[in-house]
Amino acid sequence: MQLTGIHHLTAVTANAAENFAFYTRTLGMRLVKKTVNQDDVSAYHLFYADGLGSPGTDLTFFDWPSRPARRGGGSIVRTGLRVDAQSLDYWLKRFDLLGVAHGAITEMDGRASIDFQDGEGQRLRLVADDNQHASHPWDKSPLPAEHQIRGLGPITISLSDLTKTEFLLTELMGMRRVREYQAAATDGSDARSAFHVFEMGTGGPAAELHVAVEPKLPRGVAGAGGVHHVAFRVPTFAEYDQWAKRLQDFNIPSSGPIDRFYFRSLYFREPNGVLFELATDGPGFHADEPIDQLGQTLALPPFLEGRRKEIEAGLKPLETVA
Repeated sequence: MQLTGIHHLTAVTANAAENFAFYTRTLGMRLVKKTVNQDDVSAYHLFYADGLGSPGTDLTFFDWPSRPARRGGGSIVRTGLRVDAQSLDYWLKRFDLLGVAHGAITEMDGRASIDFQDGEGQRLRLVADDNQHASHPWDKSPLPAEHQIRGLGPITISLSDLTKTEFLLTELMGMRRVREYQAAATDGSDARSAFHVFEMGTGGPAAELHVAVEPKLPRGVAGAGGVHHVAFRVPTFAEYDQWAKRLQDFNIPSSGPIDRFYFRSLYFREPNGVLFELATDGPGFHADEPIDQLGQTLALPPFLEGRRKEIEAGLKPLETVA
């Protein structure tokens, strides 16, 4: 029973149309599911991924009319997106051409990377991939296949204290603490912070959580341009059931098992308050739509289908067919 990497990351947008344009046209990702937040059906839940909607490639957004997030500790502060190492020069030119806010190519934890932001200040990072995982380009992407985003990772969180969280990551979740490095503080100041790297499965950027210990940072506040939670990969339903029991055995308060139809979920918070999810690799986004039609229309899981008219009436129109 082992987590194998990052499953998905869910952030917040206050403008679904601009969000769709940026992640599909600027970043060239595929919208693989246009659905709703199952706990708040007044909000879209948009899933961007690779050409197949593979686990580990999903960057997702809740569309909530919220104020901008306030950056700070006790939160997820940077989302890594893996690309071929030879593509970083291409991405610099693309960002300059399209007016995307970005930094230079720098080395972060031994990997070439570029920090950048979307229009709402969502903090992202292109990271040179280690090519351990097969890539599945989207044939309708505006980007050439060799330069497309391959998937998620690493994910960076900022905490005031590591002690209890390290126990949860290593003893409960089975991650390995493998190294430490120094880098610029996550608040954008001239200060430096210590970053601790925890890995899952076979390791590599697709299976790493980076933890910055920054006790002096004020606590972050959720909102547009911020991150809601990060999910980790559980390969099978049988292991998912074992994880549910393991959380109980460790007396960790959790959501209990939740069937999201496209995957099964367990939610819980680490000791500093960051929301974690364990999510199964299957059934996948093709459970209710053909692969070639993913994301084109509003998809609802069977338990919400009977409320379609009500749900559609409460949503803003969002065109997702090119």
